[in-house]
Amino acid sequence: MRAAPHDGRMDIQAFDALVIGAGIGGATAAAHLATTRRTALLEAEESAGYHTTGRSAAIWILNYGTPDAQVLTAASGSFFRNPPPGFADVPLMTPRPVVHLAPPEQVPALEAMMAGGEEIEPITPEAVRAMAPALRPGYAAAAAIQRNAFDMDVAALHAGFLRTVRAAGGVLALRQRAGRIWQEAGRWHAETGDGTVFAAPVLVNAAGAWGDEVARIAGVAPLGLQPKRRTALIVDPAPHDVSAWPLLGDVAHTWYARPEARAKLMVSPADETDSDPCDAQPDELDVAVAADRFEQALDIPVRRVEHRWAGLRTFTPDRGLAIGPSGTPGFFWNCGQGGYGIQTAPAAGQLLAALVNEEDPEGLRDIVPLVDPRRFAKEFA
Repeated sequence: MRAAPHDGRMDIQAFDALVIGAGIGGATAAAHLATTRRTALLEAEESAGYHTTGRSAAIWILNYGTPDAQVLTAASGSFFRNPPPGFADVPLMTPRPVVHLAPPEQVPALEAMMAGGEEIEPITPEAVRAMAPALRPGYAAAAAIQRNAFDMDVAALHAGFLRTVRAAGGVLALRQRAGRIWQEAGRWHAETGDGTVFAAPVLVNAAGAWGDEVARIAGVAPLGLQPKRRTALIVDPAPHDVSAWPLLGDVAHTWYARPEARAKLMVSPADETDSDPCDAQPDELDVAVAADRFEQALDIPVRRVEHRWAGLRTFTPDRGLAIGPSGTPGFFWNCGQGGYGIQTAPAAGQLLAALVNEEDPEGLRDIVPLVDPRRFAKEFA
């Protein structure tokens, strides 16, 4: 790799680790690295977590996602239930069962889900209707419930990791987009728009939808990341009191609805529309599709959409996470979280730090090959 020309006038700030991207992936990576390394967390936007993390309405579901995501989800559960003292001022989790509804054509998929998952119980549609009275009779031929799921306080989790970075002497540098990245004399350098250069022997790419772009700037082979747009909207379910309702969705994952702010429902068509990295905005067709699918299942007319938004969920080519070293010394990845970034965050940060520090990842060692970013090296080099 060709190093950038050295300029003696550069303002170089030396650290032990640089993390690019201050969403949940970057925040947890920096928090775990900061226990042993002075860490700088670089964020291009004016606030941390502006894109995907700040638009996530997350729920912890043990059986959701790829095999590696499920292992990381399970390993993160104890953190959500019992975070370190002082990590957050509010509980990180609130119990929220998840109900999978199967219209007649989705019954085989429901049976396969129950056979392959943990702690998924059959439940009758009548029992679901007792929990959520608006469920239309005849919509579901069968159903299943996961009682061990819970809502996650995304803002509190994210803020807790950022607080951990600062408490360990790390730096959160906002409005610091890395326009040049190069390796010189065993250190990675990231030059931001105001001419400041951050330097460290280790650089972690946690740039989410911009992960491949950061890699290209650094001269590192990209992974083939694909951002996908996900749409959500808020509707008023009055006169129903939905505060204690479970999350409801079909087995094929074409829609879901969950209580939001106690009195409202958040509805999504569970869309995955390919997108370039961007400040994602909702498409009116996706909003209409969400409302239509929701009304087919629940007797709640969508007369007005109170709020709508979209975010990007970024996937690797095989939809597994990318955590660990690249083919270039000192350059690490923490990308490709897809829809699992919040629920896997505590364990993912722990794994990333162990790999950077060349430590035994203990209970996570079995998934190291599954999340190794180098599995894409030949295809996208």
